[in-house]
Amino acid sequence: MGEMMNEGQNLGGNIDLSQFYEIFFEEAGENLDQMEQMLLHLDLEQADDEELNAIFRCAHSIKGGAATFGFADVAELTHQMESLLDKLRRHELQPTPPMVDVLLESSDALRLLLARHQGRNVDAPATSDLVSRISRLAHGVPAAAPMVSTPAPVNTPQAAPVSAPAPVASGERELEIHIGPMDNPAEADCIAELFRDITGLGRIEALPCDEADRRVYRVHTTSSDTDLMDLFTFHVSKEQIQIVDKSARAAEAPGPTPGADFGFFDGAPGVPVAAPTATTTPGVAAPAPAAPVAAVAPKVEARAPSPASPESSTLRVSVSKVDQLINLVGELVITQAMLAQKSRELDSTANQPLLAGLADLDRNTRDLQEAVMSIRMIPMSVVFNRFPRMLRDLAGKLGKKVELITHGEATELDKGLIEKITDPLTHLIRNSCDHGIEMPDERRAKGKSDHGNITLSASHQGGSILIEVRDDGKGLSREKLLKKAREKGMDAPDSLSDAEVWDLILAPGFSTAEVVTDVSGRGVGMDVVKKNIASLGGTVEIDSAEGYGMSVKVRLPLTLAIMDGMSVRVSDEVYILPLSSVIESFQIRPSDINTVAQGAQLVKVRDEYMPVIELERVFQVPRFEYNPASPIMVVVESDGARVALMVDELLGQQQVVIKNLESNYRKVPNISGATILGDGKVALILDTSGLVRRSRH
Repeated sequence: MGEMMNEGQNLGGNIDLSQFYEIFFEEAGENLDQMEQMLLHLDLEQADDEELNAIFRCAHSIKGGAATFGFADVAELTHQMESLLDKLRRHELQPTPPMVDVLLESSDALRLLLARHQGRNVDAPATSDLVSRISRLAHGVPAAAPMVSTPAPVNTPQAAPVSAPAPVASGERELEIHIGPMDNPAEADCIAELFRDITGLGRIEALPCDEADRRVYRVHTTSSDTDLMDLFTFHVSKEQIQIVDKSARAAEAPGPTPGADFGFFDGAPGVPVAAPTATTTPGVAAPAPAAPVAAVAPKVEARAPSPASPESSTLRVSVSKVDQLINLVGELVITQAMLAQKSRELDSTANQPLLAGLADLDRNTRDLQEAVMSIRMIPMSVVFNRFPRMLRDLAGKLGKKVELITHGEATELDKGLIEKITDPLTHLIRNSCDHGIEMPDERRAKGKSDHGNITLSASHQGGSILIEVRDDGKGLSREKLLKKAREKGMDAPDSLSDAEVWDLILAPGFSTAEVVTDVSGRGVGMDVVKKNIASLGGTVEIDSAEGYGMSVKVRLPLTLAIMDGMSVRVSDEVYILPLSSVIESFQIRPSDINTVAQGAQLVKVRDEYMPVIELERVFQVPRFEYNPASPIMVVVESDGARVALMVDELLGQQQVVIKNLESNYRKVPNISGATILGDGKVALILDTSGLVRRSRH
């Protein structure tokens, strides 16, 4: 991209950078996420060099892109963060909790600043306090022996050159920047604008130059040559820049490294660079750590990209294109089902080649559908990664010590579900931290460790995904729940099983919080969690042991677009049951059905009585002829309860494309969607959880 920009500038045109904005904002967001995760996991006692370098590179990449696009507020804040992080990675400072706190706060502020630059209606945070706090932390500890070409002090006040127009501050260097030769020397004016836009970068003044195709500037700055080169090369080709250190320490600085790489596709951090003794530095004056490719990459020397380079393994595609692809594959599945149905009427001997081709089409369609669906699948780490920071802040506010343990981050879930599952999981984790985990002194009194553990795990089980939030806190109190339920006028006899008692907290407005806080306990929460999960076709299971902890399990379908279904016939109508809900099916005699109070029907299945639902009555299916055959029962399960559905015939198992009935028509009770069958007819997909609730009522 840097080459593209340089070409545009060399042609004399002012290139429109807005086309690169989206890439910058995406990569900046990814860098902030990565930096936040690494800060949260940083070992303050024995900080790993690689981690410190990686955190520095994240801030460094954001600063470079922000300076290019003229986002001065973002560039200033990241420049200050970079100064502190640079001292940490060079072991001039020891990382402390206040440093992590201010860097995390800065990360939050950067998100808001970037959102504002994206045109969102958010209040821009004041960054002056953050900048001053970072600066104080960066200078609050005596620095170790200064290293050349770092933002750390490399000079003493008396070493300031006499020719300087203004007194040189401690740690500031005087440089001469030579730029050229250039076809269009006016390009160099952008460099002067950088010093105007980025607070704290330094001062710049133009010096006389006899050659029309060159520019010379005098610069006073505390920034390293590496930092300056990274900024300058967004506007001018690296080969056209020479940095000459005019300060007294110039003789000690490494010499020129023509064509040196300045942080892109580098080797391991700290690898020394051979340097001649001259004081001219066209490139980097000190070895730089490898950095992720910036949002708008500068012109890079021709070389094979690193295998870890994201460009070599990923491709950014808009969600709308993926959804369009899924819709087309859905239509293909329907067409293939129609062809398969028609082919059964053909003579298998005379049409053997055609039938063989249709069998291949069936297999290829299924493979294609699975491949396309996998594009929308996103690892659970996308959701999990936002919780450590939230939990850290929440535990600090409550005065608790909590550790988050995650398992199964690589487990994948449909993008549509990922977006909708985040809020329920957020509430469950906040609930565990607030209500579950005890205060440190209370835990010690119970013989537990000071630190409470909240475990977040995800795994695949059959056709669904199981997400569990578990804590080792105080658990649920059976007596307290029953007492609270009775106070609210709920039916809560002592004969309720433990599982039924735990389910009481899922009731609307039910809360066991003794004190209402800004964290939780307002009586809205667990019922909303259950409602949100149910709307996704999922279930919530609660388990607890008083004094030992609590577990909440959420089961969800893997995707909302295509599912495996069991088609059944009732008179002339065809209905689809989600295969994941179907337990078994069997034939019965009419005498096996018992009618109890209020006309409810039960069927005995292996010494267990199960409610019977006649789909013919539920959906008022007209019957044009009497069918004396014994009815077929299909047992389905939802929310831990089972019912038997009475049908006329099992038509078989097939994959169906789910069409949203509510958006195309209206919401229909006991129906979760519709699909198009191979013969072009519409079949309704039954809402098994709704049917189970109906049987309970």
